[in-house]
Amino acid sequence: MDEKLRNMTSIYITKGDKMLLLFRQCGRVVSDTWVGSAGGHFEESEINDPKACVLRELKEELEIGEKGIRNLSLRYITLRRIKGEIRQNYYFFAELDNETDDHIESAEGISRWFTFSELSALEMPYTAKFVIEHYLKIGRNTDDLYVGVADGKRVDFTKLPEY
Repeated sequence: MDEKLRNMTSIYITKGDKMLLLFRQCGRVVSDTWVGSAGGHFEESEINDPKACVLRELKEELEIGEKGIRNLSLRYITLRRIKGEIRQNYYFFAELDNETDDHIESAEGISRWFTFSELSALEMPYTAKFVIEHYLKIGRNTDDLYVGVADGKRVDFTKLPEY
């Protein structure tokens, strides 16, 4: 196997029936599309700690610390094989804390709030589109962790129980 591993995190911040997304511009892997509120690649010291990675990215990209959000939860892990890489994405969801200003800007692109009903019409990275679709139908009504495997036609999700 010649593939390299690419580990990435993404956080989707909600407030009521809205979700904050970023139109990422000039990204190394993903560019000119709507992505999570913040996210990026693991640093070497974070390789076994996706929460540390997503919190660092949140602080770097949006200047929001852990106290600026609540109910942070890892909800989806996806696998996709593309361009000689196995991409493993960790998708976190959180709510914006009531005390945090919802006028949020990012140095990575354009940040914008969307109603849940607007999300399906947006251009998103392959696995992210399926994650958001699943989240809106099922995931937002549970506390479960799901794993998804992309096959080029869809992403199949399975609940990942702890046993």
